[in-house]
Formats: sequence, structure tokens, C-alpha cells
Amino acid sequence: MEKKIRVAVAGAKGRMGREVVKMLGQDPSLEFVAGIDSKLTGVDVGEVLGGKPLGVPMVDSLEEALLAFKPDVVVDFTTPSQVYQNMLLCLKHGVRPVVGTTGLSPEEIEEIKQICVDNELGAIIAPNFAIGAILLMKFASMAAKYMPHVEIIELHHDQKLDAPSGTAIKTAEMIATARNDIQQGHPDEKEILDGARGADYNGFRIHSVRLPGMVAHQEVLFGAIGQTLSIRHDSINRESFMPGVQMAIKAVVSLQTLVYGLEHLID
Repeated sequence: MEKKIRVAVAGAKGRMGREVVKMLGQDPSLEFVAGIDSKLTGVDVGEVLGGKPLGVPMVDSLEEALLAFKPDVVVDFTTPSQVYQNMLLCLKHGVRPVVGTTGLSPEEIEEIKQICVDNELGAIIAPNFAIGAILLMKFASMAAKYMPHVEIIELHHDQKLDAPSGTAIKTAEMIATARNDIQQGHPDEKEILDGARGADYNGFRIHSVRLPGMVAHQEVLFGAIGQTLSIRHDSINRESFMPGVQMAIKAVVSLQTLVYGLEHLID
């Protein structure tokens, strides 16, 4: 029988963490060994999440989980202020992180990549785990080669801490590699209200919307002479991210470097 992959979940009490816990319980090849959330040490994760006991404890700190339960993989859905230190701690203990938390700087990502290479450890940072969102990024980078006038609108729930979203930044990076370097819009345009035109990324704009009732949505708009093109993806609920998380957990155990973006794991 193939050995199960031992998985701990940082941020197990959060909205994404709850979905990860549910997914782990449905995959016989994955073994959920610990939830990580502050001030809940010793409580069964199932009881914390309002269900039946799972026989899996909630622990107070990531380091405690790494030492006591020796996971193969840590799935991190915490906060931008925690994720960098969490990744460093995982790699220090030889544990592979799968990270959906956004907010890492390019410099931090490069540092983590070097640590992975030096220690022959895998890690995955995915700004978005929804397969449809990954396809949107790929399609947008294809379109940008032929229609370089582009703007991104991303929409999320009003509890999201960072803006633009990691998905929008990753989409912009992929567009920029394929797009001719041009400055869009009228050269004399003026914002009557600061920020009305959104954030400037390599000459095109990213707009962030934060409203209750939303989950994760993104639209990429292209304009050309006599035509427009819109590519949109909507995550209706957080279950939409779970196939990607599942795929990342199984892939990371055989990696020996950092993979930034789930698009590198799909054809």
C-alpha cells in the first residue's frame, strides 16, 4: 500500500482552512495530522469546526505541529503577515509548504526559492488554486501578444487584506511577459479623484473591488480597433479551490524547488 502524505493545515479554522480539512477527509491518499490555530491547543479540529470529532488535534503554533506530528506537507492559508516566516520555518524542518496566502514580496519569493534549491525541497506558492483561474491567466497571456491594450478588474470579499490580489498580480506578470511594452490611454489623462484609474503595472491598470457577498472573481478586458475581448473567471464558493490544493499537495512531495503559480503543474 502506498504511503499516505501527512498534511498539517495552518489556518485550519479559517474559511479556506475549513475547506482544506474537508477535502483531506475525502482523499484516502492524504492523512490529516494537525490543525494549526492560536489558543486552541488540544481541541479536536472537528469540534472546532462544528462537526464530529476527527481524532486530529488543533495545536497553538506551526513549530509545535512540525515537531510533534512530523507532517510531509503544510498547507498555509493564514495571513500575509505570517506566511513568510511560516515558509522559512517549514523549510528549516524539511517540510514542504503549499501556500495559498498572498502578500509575499518578489524578494521573499526569490529567497525562498534559493532555500528550496539549496536543500532540494519542494514548495508551491499559488496565488489562486482554482483551475479556471489558472486557465484565465494562460488565456490572458496568449491574448496580450495580439491585443496589448488591457486592464484587469479583480473582485473579492471585503475581508481580504491585500490589494491587488495575488491572482491579479500573477495575471499581470504573465501578461507583461507576452505584451508589447506600451503606455495605454491618453497621455494627458488626469485623475479627478486619486486612484480612479487603478494601480499602474507596466503601463496597464489593475482595479480592486472589495464587497460583501463576493468570493473571488477576475475579469481581464482587452481593447483593439473595432473590437473588445473579455475573459472572466468566478469562484462561486471556496470548494472551487480544493482540486488545485489537492493537486499541489501531491505534486510538492516530488519537487526539489519552489513553484510559483499552479499553471506550472497543468498542461
